[in-house]
Amino acid sequence: MPLAISLPTSSFSNLFPHRRGHATLRYRRFSGARSSAEGPYNQKNQTGVIIIGAGLAGLAAATRLTSERIPFLLLEASDGVGGRVRTDIVDGFFLDRGFQIFISAYPEAKKLLDYEALDLQRFYAGAKVFYGGKFHTVADPLRHFWDSVASLTNPIGSVVDKGLIALTRARVLIKSDQEILTAADEVPTIDLLRKIGFSEAILDRFFRPFFGGIFFDRDLGTTSKLFDFIFRCLALGENTLPAMGIGEIPNQLAAKLPANSVLFNTRVASIEYPTGSDSDPPSVRLQDGGVLKADLGVIVAVEQHQADKLLEGIREPVPTKPARSTICVYFTADPNQIPVQDPVLFLNGSSTGIINNMFFSTNVARTYAPPGKALVSVSLIGSFEDRSDDDLATEVLRELSGWFSESSVMSWKHLKTYRIKFAQPNQCPPTDLVKSPRVRTGLYLCGDYMTSATFDGALVSGRRAVEVLLREKGLIT
Repeated sequence: MPLAISLPTSSFSNLFPHRRGHATLRYRRFSGARSSAEGPYNQKNQTGVIIIGAGLAGLAAATRLTSERIPFLLLEASDGVGGRVRTDIVDGFFLDRGFQIFISAYPEAKKLLDYEALDLQRFYAGAKVFYGGKFHTVADPLRHFWDSVASLTNPIGSVVDKGLIALTRARVLIKSDQEILTAADEVPTIDLLRKIGFSEAILDRFFRPFFGGIFFDRDLGTTSKLFDFIFRCLALGENTLPAMGIGEIPNQLAAKLPANSVLFNTRVASIEYPTGSDSDPPSVRLQDGGVLKADLGVIVAVEQHQADKLLEGIREPVPTKPARSTICVYFTADPNQIPVQDPVLFLNGSSTGIINNMFFSTNVARTYAPPGKALVSVSLIGSFEDRSDDDLATEVLRELSGWFSESSVMSWKHLKTYRIKFAQPNQCPPTDLVKSPRVRTGLYLCGDYMTSATFDGALVSGRRAVEVLLREKGLIT
């Protein structure tokens, strides 16, 4: 049957604001997003597929549907795309919502994104670890050979440890991504590293802060499959940030979608199947009372805890593990108050204090701050619910004054704190990183909790959900 969107389109004009002085296009919101004041939807509102959630997974699903010329509506409860992957502009500073780094070797991302347009800015291939009252370099020997040689005798790990890093790199490079993510054997990452033979010194001083900052899990209980996947991507690519913020990744995907296909400020209340029927796709009831129908199916692309609420009564409850939480604290400073100019990640290898890692955002991407200003990003692991933002900022500055010059650090000004309660799904073993997206007829799931807890995993899950839907409908083979 023909698939057509019957929603009125006159109010959905696109707004593409630009940042003065930069040619990069910013796709931040639709100016005509429907609100409940415009009147409820009615039963005639119908399309091919309804996607709930405009994070990376939902955008990937929409991108796949666009490639097949299948009409869809992408419903987003907030005022913009990206979900957890967003960038706010505050007083001219670009603030990513939480510590996020984009690894250029993500395989699905390479297929979907225009890296040149993102203008990726590179981190130093390694890190500086604070231990014993000073910084010690850990460097990628293939990219910074002499730095690596000079670091062989530092206290972050033994020469044997650094040789084992090279062997681990070789081990993951001979495997495909599919082999890694579908491996039958998995253990907590910390157990894998101990089995390889790494010393407790390098585990505590490097692996816990570095991979703990990626997994938001300093105990390294996360599955070894995710460690191997990330280690492989790091070996093949580089840590980067888009020049205009991490939010440019979802913005770029959204900019390629058909006009009028995304509705912002549109919250879904429930997913409902017709009484006594299990052969047709469900309808979507909005918080304002309106109802939307899909000819082909509904794809739920929200965070795991939100998906569980929407699926109450539709499927049996699924056991879940507590999500990973993080806090990102931003400070502003004058450039002469920044003690280093290198685009390097700083790790807390001391096993004391509340900081896990930090970096000077403007050393990586000068565009993250207005002219004459610098931006500092500090990442904590956990929720710290017993402490206020001001108390945390004060404690962070006190701690950093022991890392750098106290006179410089204490002149930094607290700009904003982000508390991300559901920063990442908990992927401790046992895991299934290739979960089936199908819930029941016409209903599918996607999100990083369905695959690997990475940018790439979210993108893969959106594509897979669409492909399962289309195969069930006989639209692709």
